[in-house]
Amino acid sequence: MLTNTPPSAPMNSAPDSQLAVAETLMSLLRDTTTEPRPDIQLEALTLAVSADLPVLLWGEPGIGKTAALTQLAASLDLPLTTVIASVHEPSDFSGLPIVGDDPAEQGVPMAPPDWAVRLVRAGKGLLFLDELSTAPPAVQAALLRLVLERRIGALQLPPGVRIVAAANPRSSAADGWELSPPLANRFVHLQWTHDHEVVVRGLAGTWPRATLPRLAPEKLPEAVDFARRAVCGLLSARPTLVHRLPTTETRRGGPWPSPRIWDMTLNLIAFATAAGSSREVLSLLVRGTVGDGPGLELLASLDRMDLPDPEDLLADPANAVLPERGDLRQAALDGVVAAVRTRPDRARWDAAWALLVRALETGAPDLVVVPATTLASVRQEDWDVPAAVEHLAGVVSLSQRADRAADRVARVGAKAGR
Repeated sequence: MLTNTPPSAPMNSAPDSQLAVAETLMSLLRDTTTEPRPDIQLEALTLAVSADLPVLLWGEPGIGKTAALTQLAASLDLPLTTVIASVHEPSDFSGLPIVGDDPAEQGVPMAPPDWAVRLVRAGKGLLFLDELSTAPPAVQAALLRLVLERRIGALQLPPGVRIVAAANPRSSAADGWELSPPLANRFVHLQWTHDHEVVVRGLAGTWPRATLPRLAPEKLPEAVDFARRAVCGLLSARPTLVHRLPTTETRRGGPWPSPRIWDMTLNLIAFATAAGSSREVLSLLVRGTVGDGPGLELLASLDRMDLPDPEDLLADPANAVLPERGDLRQAALDGVVAAVRTRPDRARWDAAWALLVRALETGAPDLVVVPATTLASVRQEDWDVPAAVEHLAGVVSLSQRADRAADRVARVGAKAGR
């Protein structure tokens, strides 16, 4: 009689063998590589880490903050220590009291947690404080000394340890809290977002490589001087920016200016200058320390510091190098005209016209309209009109006709609306 008996199972189908095959598959999936790729977020992060400043990455869940920190630690050859702030007690960061033989004579030492001891033994590392926005106020208070002074109980973390934290906005955090102002004012805040191309290429097996910025040794004194002049110049002109605590709870949990933060900002400007970082990277760092408003003021001040000296431009207009960016070129030309108005002289006036012609030949024509109109008003009766004006007459005339046409359109629109 025939019976339906199942075929004998292959020898390699034992559960342990199948788990080994599964492990091999997972190993292949984890086998990825890295490549140098421009990434302003990653560059800003590595620059702040290089400057030994605590960094706080803000981003929605699943955006890749933890993965970025893991890859950063591997690239920098730093052992990664992850601490979930919300699952710890305040004593885990301030230290646990240990009673000795004679507390009255020796006191009660505060014993640090095991992860802090491991960091000290290693002498270096990346301490990753994850889920910071889910830590209750008592834990946040205990973190203050760790983040700023690098102390846990009686233990001092070595200089080779860097601190990076991550947090979700309160709206998307599990049992989220706003960061306390004292804790928020100890971090460089970086908004972490995903780049579609980076994600797709990473899932294909290649992620961006995090590398520390290359600091040019010959630029170090100049970078320090530039950073000090930038920060001190702004605060001298805008003393109310030295310390400005936001009025709302949410904004107090982000970047805002204080003397401590301005010192961090100065350091970041010096590092970015010595590394030759882009304006985009510097913008992320500056706005991540003092906030958007003061940060944009500082960036504008930095732009003005980079402008060429009007007197240098007037001295050799034929070989003058004007800024490429339109707003900076406009500011440079306005500075030249202002210098001529302050000290009017026929030779300086002619040089300014020659410079405007050069600006017309190398940039957008509309940028010379206002400076040319202002410069024309400086002319004195015994000054002949230079030949250079002929090159500019068409641009000014066209601009004036365009302005009159725009005024007519505005008047017609106003009448139609009545």
